[in-house]
Amino acid sequence: MKAIKNIAVVAHDNCKNELLDFISCNRQAFARHHLVATGTTGRLVENMLREHAGEGSGIAVNRLRSGPLGGDQQLGALITEGKVDVLIFFWDPMQPQPHDVDVKALLRLAVLYNIPTASNRSSAEFLISSPFFDSEFEIKDCGYFDYADRDLSE
Repeated sequence: MKAIKNIAVVAHDNCKNELLDFISCNRQAFARHHLVATGTTGRLVENMLREHAGEGSGIAVNRLRSGPLGGDQQLGALITEGKVDVLIFFWDPMQPQPHDVDVKALLRLAVLYNIPTASNRSSAEFLISSPFFDSEFEIKDCGYFDYADRDLSE
């Protein structure tokens, strides 16, 4: 993983304001990296950054589809292609989601590919405070891919 990261940001509806506040409070940290977001979250992040023009803005956001319209799956595909280094996903544990299977698949891929993941404000603060956030970092292979090479002759 390079020093300049591709950071995915996603938030369920009840968590969007918290994610926006988190990004706003940490604009300088995010300014050194690239953001990718699911549709609605990405639009809100872009609007917030425009409001704060000149204060660490200049942050580009690559917007995907809205989560329920395939954005979670697009993000998962980017993870499998090695195009996402960090996932910040403020998800709502109290609200059922119509696209829950997509959310679960996205989180599964983040674990499978050993992507640093934050699911709430506290874990996100810890993640961006890490010395690895702005430096190169080698992601360790967790051995999950041995499954693809298993012996099927038995």
